[in-house]
Amino acid sequence: MKTAEKNKTANEIKSVTLTGNDLTLEELVAISRFNATVSISSEAVEAVNKSREIVDEIVAEERVVYGITTGFGSLCNVSISKEDSVQLQENLIRTHATGYGAPFSTDIVRAIMAIRANSLTKGYSGIRLSIIEKLVEMLNKRVHPIIPEKGSLGASGDLAPLAHMVLPMLGLGEAEHNGIIIDGKEAMAQAGISTISLAAKEGLALINGTQVLTGCGALATYDAIQLIKVSDIAGALSLEAQFGIIDAFKEDLHSIRPHEGQLTTAKNVRALLNGSTFVTKQGERRVQDAYSLRCIPQIHGASKDTVNFVKHKVEIEINSVTDNPIITRDKEAISGGNFHGQPMALPFDFLGIGVAEIANVSERRLERLVNKEHSGMASFLVRHSGLNSGFMITQYAAAALVSENKILAHPASVDSIPSCENQEDLVSMGTIAARKAKSIVENTARVVATEILAACQAIDIRRDEDPSYKLGKGTQIAYDTVRNYCQILEEDKNVEMYKELDKATRLVTSAEIVQAVEAVVEVSL
Repeated sequence: MKTAEKNKTANEIKSVTLTGNDLTLEELVAISRFNATVSISSEAVEAVNKSREIVDEIVAEERVVYGITTGFGSLCNVSISKEDSVQLQENLIRTHATGYGAPFSTDIVRAIMAIRANSLTKGYSGIRLSIIEKLVEMLNKRVHPIIPEKGSLGASGDLAPLAHMVLPMLGLGEAEHNGIIIDGKEAMAQAGISTISLAAKEGLALINGTQVLTGCGALATYDAIQLIKVSDIAGALSLEAQFGIIDAFKEDLHSIRPHEGQLTTAKNVRALLNGSTFVTKQGERRVQDAYSLRCIPQIHGASKDTVNFVKHKVEIEINSVTDNPIITRDKEAISGGNFHGQPMALPFDFLGIGVAEIANVSERRLERLVNKEHSGMASFLVRHSGLNSGFMITQYAAAALVSENKILAHPASVDSIPSCENQEDLVSMGTIAARKAKSIVENTARVVATEILAACQAIDIRRDEDPSYKLGKGTQIAYDTVRNYCQILEEDKNVEMYKELDKATRLVTSAEIVQAVEAVVEVSL
């Protein structure tokens, strides 16, 4: 990571220089969600220009090179004349833009564009510098192509959705500008950006890559990192609400099974609960807690290790060349398989599984809170149960999301359907894996938000019983932050539950609750 940016959060990074080698996840988020300005390094300019010279030589000499002087896919044996090499590239974009479904969100589109530009700056794709500069200009002037979510096999890269990314550059398709979806040509004109004509290889260089699956999965990974921090806070609040046994989090216990995520989670919970009078010692109220409480370090920790693994893979991929053919420094054009999404399809499936487990355990803690047989409190955390249902259906809704996650967690990467006359006979389905992981993260955020809201309600009930109870150093900050937005449920007639859950969900998906707690105690992934 660049030294000057090393300790900055994504919203603090105001500009990013693309080198092709050192783009970080935080910088990608800064571009995609906080509109950090983008530029291209001088070293990258030199590499891109040299690579383009080689492509121009190939065309001039009419050498047989895939996608430059031949057709695409199984049409690789069809020769294309020098005169038709430019039309070949535009034809590629027009016919490959076959996506379907709802469009990707603006932040994902910006991530796709940024990763594609960064990959091209490495200088192995044979594209003109002006084309990369056009992508950067669109980012900086906030012209965002409309890219449908569905239609990619994740090999040969994300052909269909990336073709939609290119359409507005040609004055085609649709784009969003100033929050309005309009004709792609009009969007470019409004932003003062000229459209382009593609030269040899450039259409292929723009669409033959893994940027869609990586962009979608990268943002899901970033959100998972933040969410798992919040899940530690939720677990700590639930522990207090149920007089949980703190002994299970002692460092000596975890140091003899030193998985990094487990050690970190136990440390987080100890820091959050420091000074709490809610927590108990082993044998004071019970000998052991249920697994959903006692095994928080082991369960959350395993998901932390999963997410850290995926983040490592993401940061490799966003700095990789993933198109075909590759233009090497010694002037070779090599047809290979760097466009294949398998190296990211498996991690994004793993990400979905890891985050789904956070929802699973959170829902189990929620059930213990609302069930009087486990909690010792009023049914569904409300006075006068019967007239009032309280938190009854919050658990139903959370259970539905958890069940949906279990279906979504089935790996996409084990599937393959051959394409292109069986030339592309095993594909990754990595874009589906990334989209599923994103959905799992969103569902899990709602489950964790529900647990936090219920835990705060339970703490209020405990304090009604004994006002002397004191929360931990970190959990008190978390509780106060929640109560700044969400009210105590006294009677059903005073609340519309979905509105309180929506507020809690926004709190969980923003950085506010983590930042508030981190200002007092160290909570890390």
